[in-house]
Amino acid sequence: MTTFNHTVTEEQEKIRLDKLLAECNPDRSRSQVQLWITKGHVLVNNEPAKANYKCQAGDEVTWSIPALEPLNIAAENIPLLIVYEDSDLLVVNKPKGMVVHPSAGHQHGTLVHALLYHCNDLSGINGVERPGIVHRIDKDTSGLLVVAKNDYAHVQLAEQLSMKEVTRKYETIVHGEISHEVGLIDAPIGRDPKDRQKMAVVDGGKSAVTNFKVIKRFPDYTHVECQLETGRTHQIRVHMRYIDFPIVGDLKYGPRKTLDTGGQALHAKTIGFTHPTKKEWMEFNAEAPAYFHETLAYIEKMY
Repeated sequence: MTTFNHTVTEEQEKIRLDKLLAECNPDRSRSQVQLWITKGHVLVNNEPAKANYKCQAGDEVTWSIPALEPLNIAAENIPLLIVYEDSDLLVVNKPKGMVVHPSAGHQHGTLVHALLYHCNDLSGINGVERPGIVHRIDKDTSGLLVVAKNDYAHVQLAEQLSMKEVTRKYETIVHGEISHEVGLIDAPIGRDPKDRQKMAVVDGGKSAVTNFKVIKRFPDYTHVECQLETGRTHQIRVHMRYIDFPIVGDLKYGPRKTLDTGGQALHAKTIGFTHPTKKEWMEFNAEAPAYFHETLAYIEKMY
């Protein structure tokens, strides 16, 4: 564990503690800094402080950076569909049914296991179980993810996500015929108080904004494109249920009677961002998988 010290200047007065530490550690993310604070690795004038503490000129801030834990997840030779790769990042088209990172009940066969086999250099900001993972998509959601190969790239990409500068478009099929062409859902999301395994639109939840437009209508279904402004857990699934157009095949948030698509019919089709070192805008697109088109064809034949 390495210890660092910093005296707050007059220019830094009233800055939040977590923001100050993020500025002092440009290769680390704000979330990682907040974790140091939560775990008691940060002191202000030799006393623990909260992440939202407003620093005062002359404050002595001391923080200790824990040594990185050795990576103990075994690499697995799992095929990956890599859309783009360079020394800083990869863009991967994740198949439906693959979990992004190890967790209880998913100790093998994840995207992380496959990434570790493919490359030795992944960022360590999110810990030993999530190397390189800047953002996630659900197990049964297919599509594009950007993966960081080093901590600098990770911080830069995470900052773009935080500032809503990353383009993320999804394709989905929902129950019901949406009558208007476009829409915006601005509704906060948090844990469902009636079921802790679900998310829901709740008072006091985190801000969540989803834009959508109709691609094609059917008498009882609609093919929709959704664009995220925020990235809350299950956001599109929760928001579409909230406006009474739940996603086809979604056994968690959809109706009991739905089409069998092996999970929600949701595909992350577009991702765009500024490259962390080249500083050039990059945008990638991935065609929806075969099951998605087969489902649309089946619906069309119904009418």
